[in-house]
Amino acid sequence: MKRLLSLTLFLCTSLVWAVETTTPSAQRFSVMAFNVENLFDLDEVSLYDDFVVTGSSPERWTPEKLAGKLSRIAAVLKASNGGRGPDVLILDELEADHTPTSTITPEAFVTAHQGKNYRELLKGELTAELAGAPIEAWLLKALEDEGLSGYKVVLGDILDIKQEAIHCAILTRLPIKAVRQHRVQAARTIVEAEIDVGGESVFVFANHWKSGAGSPATETTRIQNAGVARARLDEILKANPHANIVFGGDLNSHYNQKQRYPAMAKTGIQDVLRSQGDPAKLANGSADLYNLWYDVEPIARKSDEYHGEWGTLMHLIISQGLADGQGLDYVPGSFGAVIIPGLNAHTYPVTPWRWTSYGSGAGISDHFPLKAEFTVHAQPTTAPLTRPELSPSEGLPAFPTALDVSKFGNAKTIPALSPDEVAKQIGDIFIIEGTFNGGAKPSVLIGDKRYALYVPDQALLKSVKATKKGQAVRWLGQLNFYKGQLEFMISGPDWLKAR
Repeated sequence: MKRLLSLTLFLCTSLVWAVETTTPSAQRFSVMAFNVENLFDLDEVSLYDDFVVTGSSPERWTPEKLAGKLSRIAAVLKASNGGRGPDVLILDELEADHTPTSTITPEAFVTAHQGKNYRELLKGELTAELAGAPIEAWLLKALEDEGLSGYKVVLGDILDIKQEAIHCAILTRLPIKAVRQHRVQAARTIVEAEIDVGGESVFVFANHWKSGAGSPATETTRIQNAGVARARLDEILKANPHANIVFGGDLNSHYNQKQRYPAMAKTGIQDVLRSQGDPAKLANGSADLYNLWYDVEPIARKSDEYHGEWGTLMHLIISQGLADGQGLDYVPGSFGAVIIPGLNAHTYPVTPWRWTSYGSGAGISDHFPLKAEFTVHAQPTTAPLTRPELSPSEGLPAFPTALDVSKFGNAKTIPALSPDEVAKQIGDIFIIEGTFNGGAKPSVLIGDKRYALYVPDQALLKSVKATKKGQAVRWLGQLNFYKGQLEFMISGPDWLKAR
């Protein structure tokens, strides 16, 4: 009989939202928010140790690894809009160009190299011009070569290149009317692009607020980040209370931040930005923003997973003007996380397949992208948001579920795998059969190979350390790659009972 173990992860089949139209239209458009997890260039200058280009380390960042990651990003985008990808793309974690010697624009870069596919360009040693190209140029080139054409790029400003490794961007096929930058404290500049949709303006915001969602100390910074954003939203809405606004990106906050962390008396996302989920408040004017996480059941609210808990750090938030039944409006039911097992998600459990540089590289991001659709009403109609508000407490992070141990491989097989095969299994859960090795940082011997054990929960770590050195164990562990070494993460007490 199969033994089932409890895991504080909710696993379910999620929909990949696809647009019905296959050609650009002022009558309908789609928006995606995507944290592409440190998409870096190849200029040999990086603020992150994981993206060193020189040397002989098998984990170094190479042109071939960049090509692989770009191709997988493109594949995720092509899952929407009849294969054309979203019309507007809000991006987080593009590397800031630390060697800005070239003044070529991403669009000009694509034109200059249109005779050769990006995969061919990203092979072996690169010319100085190719090595120095910023990542947004490579991204646009890859999207064009993959059939995702017509984008213009709007980048977030960098004020201190010695301190800022990454920034936000907006890619859009729709005409750009204006661009604004909003500097915030200890986080990435907020990018605002006013775009034209059939003669109406839509204000799109790309955000990446201060990290550390569960920390009251960093929440103070997110409150400042939210305050800058809210001040600009107030300007827009004062000029036009029915303005069309799409506010998205990685806010490093959950939609139910106050309920999830009761010790936080004030939060950036709910108290300052005033994101909420009651359609009635939009209708009566007592609220002007609606977080689209409320348009799906609590059980489906997930964009990331951290230490065995689902999170909603990615967001698409809309203004009342996109939910009033007039002109441009959100398409009800069109919001959701884009989850494609085997591409941007592990097949079991279905969690984000984050990027790893091990071997030839694998995965894409530690966040699922979010997508929503919008349409133009020829005549006034019913407002799209009609479902009753569900309390944020119903979407708290832990969703117990049963894990089928028979679906996991045995860690004994790992030493025989090639680096490329290991890369594809980083993030997978394995049965650990070996000998506990103790130590200040505990480890386990599997055959003659030692693997460190990472146990984020301190109470659980204490239980692990109480295991007698030399004792045979049969546990579960998620394979990770950290500081040049493979290790296993143990997320819950039931992971110590894989019998």
